[in-house]
Amino acid sequence: MKNSDNIHPKEPIMHNRFIIPASIFGLALVLSITIFSLTWKGVKSENQTINVTGSAKKSIVSDLGILRLSVNVDEVNQLEAYQQLKKQVPMLMNYLLAKGFEKNRMNTMVMNIYSNFLYNEAGNQIGIRSFTGTQTIEVQSTNVILIKNTSLDVVSLLEKGISVTVNAPEYYYTKLSAIKIDIQADAAKDAMIRGRRIAEATGRKLGVLTNARMGVLQITPENSNVTSDYGVNDVSSIRKEITAVVNAKFLIK
Repeated sequence: MKNSDNIHPKEPIMHNRFIIPASIFGLALVLSITIFSLTWKGVKSENQTINVTGSAKKSIVSDLGILRLSVNVDEVNQLEAYQQLKKQVPMLMNYLLAKGFEKNRMNTMVMNIYSNFLYNEAGNQIGIRSFTGTQTIEVQSTNVILIKNTSLDVVSLLEKGISVTVNAPEYYYTKLSAIKIDIQADAAKDAMIRGRRIAEATGRKLGVLTNARMGVLQITPENSNVTSDYGVNDVSSIRKEITAVVNAKFLIK
């Protein structure tokens, strides 16, 4: 029988393992989170942008006017309608020449004669009542005041036996392309000024322009607030305003 004094319990085997104290691990975790937060904050700050809208307005005066006048006659047959037009249209042209318009700025449109039919109570065509003849003269002038005054005075031709109607005059600004770039640049400058003021009000600085989109031009009567997504091109007034809008995006730092 073996001597029990020689029997010893097995001692636990100890591995060579480096144990990190909990306090050091916690500190490392806090430092990692802090570094990540600062890095993320810096990246986020660098990527922040501001969207602003700038606008610019300029007054313009039309330098071209267009006036369309039509002689209209109603006769019992086509020949008489044609003869009346041949008589009255030259009278209208002489009137325009006397007003000061140049002959080479007059454009005589095609003569049109059409039938006016008679109908019975059932709505069936039973004959021709008369023939209507019409011919239009279009006149252009850089003297827009002359265009305006003539459009108001042309009714006096009725007293001379000339059956005439007049369309509303149209007024255009022919140098639009020359100022379009300048006014859009002014709108972009206005957007930059607005963006800088907003950034400074929040303790930031305005960075570089990252994107810009030009809006459609609005050409409206003077002191009008009419706008359209497709743009406005007013031809009814002599004095107008042209407005440009720019939507811009800037980085802020």
